[in-house]
Amino acid sequence: MKTVTAAEANRQFSKILRQVRGGETVLVTSHGEPVATIAPAGAPDAAQRLAKQRLIKHLRAQPTLNLPRIARDELYDD
Repeated sequence: MKTVTAAEANRQFSKILRQVRGGETVLVTSHGEPVATIAPAGAPDAAQRLAKQRLIKHLRAQPTLNLPRIARDELYDD
């Protein structure tokens, strides 16, 4: 992943877009702090895929709650 400053991204935006079109992901920083990621459209990055896998694994590890069925009318006070 390439890292550029916000000022550099502003000056070279067209060049960065060409790189992104070619499959590169660019991290934009401001004062040394990450503020944005420019990635190819429609392609989830590895961090998103990993986060989704971790969430699914966590949810599957949760115990099943056998709660009684509740009718919609029971949800509201009269």
